[in-house]
Amino acid sequence: MADPPPYPGAPRWVKVSGIIAIVLVLLIIAVVFTGVGGPHGPGRHLPSSSVTEPGMQQR
Repeated sequence: MADPPPYPGAPRWVKVSGIIAIVLVLLIIAVVFTGVGGPHGPGRHLPSSSVTEPGMQQR
């Protein structure tokens, strides 16, 4: 009797999931380096300098 064929490799869903993950990582890298996503960083969520603090009166 002939030997069974060798292990065929990873299942299709593993290969497809890996390809999707790689594409998403490359897309995120492209967005970060091109600046399409807008400004990012800790200063993004701070109020602008034109906003007054609570309790302070404008003159």
